[in-house]
Order: sequence, then structure tokens, then C-alpha cells
Amino acid sequence: MHNVLHAAAMVPMSIPSPSWSGFDIPLPWGTLRIHAYALCILAGIIVGLWLTSVRWKRRGTPEGSLWDIAIWAIPLGIIGGRLYHVFSSPDAYFGPGFDGTGDLSLIPQIQRGGLGIWGAVLLGAVGAWIGCRRAGVKLTAFLDAAAPGLLLAQAIGRWGNWFNQELFGAPTTLPWGLQIDPANANFPAGMAADTLFHPTFLYEFLWNLAGVGILLLLDRRFNFRKGRLFWLYAMYYTVGRVWIEALRIDDAEQISLFGITTRLNVWTSIFVFLAALVIFLLLGRGGRPVPDSPYLPGKEPSPEATSEASSRSAGDASTVTSVTSHDADRSVSDSGSRDNLPDNQSDPGHVDQPQEAAGDSGRGTQATTESESAGTAARKAPGSSPEGDVTK
Repeated sequence: MHNVLHAAAMVPMSIPSPSWSGFDIPLPWGTLRIHAYALCILAGIIVGLWLTSVRWKRRGTPEGSLWDIAIWAIPLGIIGGRLYHVFSSPDAYFGPGFDGTGDLSLIPQIQRGGLGIWGAVLLGAVGAWIGCRRAGVKLTAFLDAAAPGLLLAQAIGRWGNWFNQELFGAPTTLPWGLQIDPANANFPAGMAADTLFHPTFLYEFLWNLAGVGILLLLDRRFNFRKGRLFWLYAMYYTVGRVWIEALRIDDAEQISLFGITTRLNVWTSIFVFLAALVIFLLLGRGGRPVPDSPYLPGKEPSPEATSEASSRSAGDASTVTSVTSHDADRSVSDSGSRDNLPDNQSDPGHVDQPQEAAGDSGRGTQATTESESAGTAARKAPGSSPEGDVTK
């Protein structure tokens, strides 16, 4: 017991600042810097796409349609997220009060951090709409499938803020306080070097991770359609974003409404929550949900295309059986056809010999066939009568 207590006392009562933020790749003309922030964003995208692909396939959607959508949604989402950050925190880019003293060259330097989720969602949705139209599927169906994956991508991407030592909260004495390197440019001026801060990146990571599980459970229970799961995601995320954003002390645009002055992202989260709540309720009117096809009207696969895959194997087996049967009976069919021909059309040089294994039954059948052929020829001869046919 004493050893356990001693080990617990040795555990640092804080979250250390990272000692690594990326690595360099040597090139003939210099070096390429790979930032840990970018790796976190990339990891979030990959894992989010994986979860979305699993859910998307379960909707019976066209194969490969997810990538047709992602190729539009991801780049536009990154651009939208960057633009939202630039205009919600404009001082570094345009100067305080847009006085022109900022550095516009920082805008494309996304590796420094700074992606606003609402800009990413807005332009990402535009890109998803383009991809959905090209793939012949509904945007609402895709948003429902992607909502948990989007929240998972955000959770993983938040670790990029830890590597960049940015977007932390106010000072705290909690045992999970975050250390920030005093030499880092983001360290607040005038504070003691050993000051600990709220790890808002960790709060949002845990909040989003819990939200992924909640969305998946609710969707399994209620089978949300028509975009309702996406709006439920928006409500859940904004509730957490309001209290997490209120803890942060980094520079941000301040907005005064209703006599309250707070960060732009707080007001944005409040309005998005209210809008999402109204839309969610409106879409839920009309009782129990009905089956909703993910395809756009007129883009549904034909019944023949739907059953083609399942019937292909049966068709192949039938073809093999038919070919085998035809080959096996070819000699019998050819023999029977030649025996039924009139004498003046049959091959005089070919004589079919009945197999002894056929027995008396086979010979009797052949004799009957020859008799019927002779009768038919007699009926066709001039002057023949029906009575004569019967007698013969």
C-alpha cells in the first residue's frame, strides 16, 4: 500500500506541455515540415471517414459514392474552417480593429492552427451537396450517416491544439491543469511560469467522444432519417461548445447582444442550437418515421440491377448445367433429327446404329417414329385418303 501511495505521489498533478510538435523531411532544396497539428487533423478525417463508410454502406448506397462526396466535402470544409477562423479572430491577419497592421500572409498558413468548425460544416455541406448530386443520393441521407463520424473527427482533431499549445482555458488549480511552455508565443503575458490552465482541448475531446456513442445509440433506437440525426449532432455539439468556449482566454472577436458581451463562437453556438432544435422538431412531425430511400428521385437502381448480383451466380450455375446437358445429349439429338428427315433429304452415307443398351424400348420408339414419317409422306402424296392413312 505504501508503494502505491508513493507511486501516486510521483505522478505529476498536471498535463505536461508537449515536447514535440512535428518533424522535418530533408529535400534537395530544403526541408519539409510535417506538423503534429496537421497529422491530428488527417487522423481525424481518416477515422471519421471509416465510421461514415460503415454507416453509409448499411443504407444500401452505390459503391464508391462516399469517395465521390468526400472529394468535394473535405477540401471545401478545410477552406471554410480556415475562413471562419480568420474572420472570427481577425487581429493577427488584419490588425486590431481592421487597421491594416496584420499579416495577410498568415491566412494560408493552416499549419499554425485555426479551423472554425462552423465554417467547415457550412462549406463542407456545400461540397457534400455537390458530391451527392453527382452520385445520385440525398444530402440528408449522407448527413445522417456522417454525423457520428464528423463528431469523432472533431474529437481527434482537437489534439492538434495540444501539440500547438493553443486555445487553452483560464488559469486553474485543478489536478488536470495544462502546462504551457512559458517561452511559447501563446503563453499569456504577465502570468507566472508555473501557471496551469484549463485543458479545453481535452474537455472537447471527451465531450465529443461521448457524443459519438450517444448518437449511435439514439440512431439505433429511433432510426433517424431526413437529416434529423445531423441536427441532433448540431444540438449536442453546441451545448458543449458554449461552456467550453466560455473557459477560453485566447483572442477572439467579441459580440454584444441583449446587453451581454461574449465571444463570437458562443453566440454562434447558441443560435445554431436554437435553429437545429426547431428544424429537428419540424422534421419529426408526422408520427413514426417511414422508410426513406437514400437515392434522389429518379436515381434509384432498377429492379434488374438490384437482383443482378444475387441472380448472377444462379445464372452461371444454370448455364453450366445446360451446356453439360446439351453436350451429353448431342449424339442422341442429332441421331433423332436425321432419322425424322424424309428419305430424299437424309444422308445416304450415314447410317445410325441403335445402341444395344437401349433395349427393345428404344427400337420400338424408333420403329414408331419411322412409321409416323411414312404415314405423313403418304398423306402428302396425290390421291391419298384419310382411310388409307389410318390403315397404313
